[in-house]
Amino acid sequence: MKTLVALACSLCCLLSFGQSRQTDVTVKRTLKLMGTRFEITVVAPNEEIGYINIDEAVSEIERVEKLISSWDKDSETTLINKNAGIKPVKVNRELLNLIERSIKISEITDGAFDITYASMDNIWKFDGTMDKVPTEAEIKNSVSKVGFKKIQLDAENQTVYLPEKGMKIGFGAIGKGYAADRAKELLVSKDVKGGIINASGDLTTWGTKVTGEKWLVGIANPLSKDKVFSWLPIIESSVATSGNYEKYIELDGKKYSHIIDPRTGYPTRGINSVSIFAKQAELCDALATAVFTMGRDVGLHMINQIDGVEAVVVDSENKVHKSSGIMFDTN
Repeated sequence: MKTLVALACSLCCLLSFGQSRQTDVTVKRTLKLMGTRFEITVVAPNEEIGYINIDEAVSEIERVEKLISSWDKDSETTLINKNAGIKPVKVNRELLNLIERSIKISEITDGAFDITYASMDNIWKFDGTMDKVPTEAEIKNSVSKVGFKKIQLDAENQTVYLPEKGMKIGFGAIGKGYAADRAKELLVSKDVKGGIINASGDLTTWGTKVTGEKWLVGIANPLSKDKVFSWLPIIESSVATSGNYEKYIELDGKKYSHIIDPRTGYPTRGINSVSIFAKQAELCDALATAVFTMGRDVGLHMINQIDGVEAVVVDSENKVHKSSGIMFDTN
């Protein structure tokens, strides 16, 4: 049965913490991992143990990064990309499983989420240097090597093969969520009572605050992030948000999002932000990107078919739309 949640506008990762019981404390650390901001919070018997727990979570996130990073020249992901069109690459079972799950999400989303997006030529620039829209031929050519169906997996031999030279895979739209899930899993296995792994807005929680209260996420309008509209309790759950209100370009009077549809090569349009709620941060991360790409109506229709997943979409006119299990006033 789908979870009922109360939301407004889009997600702003503001967390509320209660007063400590005498026996437990809340320990928090903010640092840069995987090229982005991570905030790790744990409930621990004392500060010393709390910081040890956080260090263990950091080590796990760094381990995941080394496995999936396409920037690390020695990672298995890099080896897969280097050997595109040459030969299959034997990989860790963990990476093979992640690729398998990514392909399944691609199938569900009709390619709106696709780890072979990394094969795209970066003809769209969002650094202020673009002065004209790429030609239709340039855009078509930019996605010529994209396609999750091309990935060849051999589960028995644990190999991955990209059959065309120039093909690449990347985990930018799922990696942070996956790393957060793995860090949470590690801390839960070590009997850490509660906490939050917040990977730059993709977050997952377990347990409760030291007071026994639920963890709360502040919900704010993306146009006024410092103002909390309401507090949403999240229990043993995850949240991820994708938005285009900070990174975009305007050409010939039109606004172009930095989120590119891997199927067409064109920037997505019509949505300002998408927030996804589900058990796993990995799934939230991937589906937030997918719904953004699919568009409001198609995206929400898809979410309504998946048990345990909910979404809130803010369109380009800042109107709020929601999946069927979300209960709140959109007026």
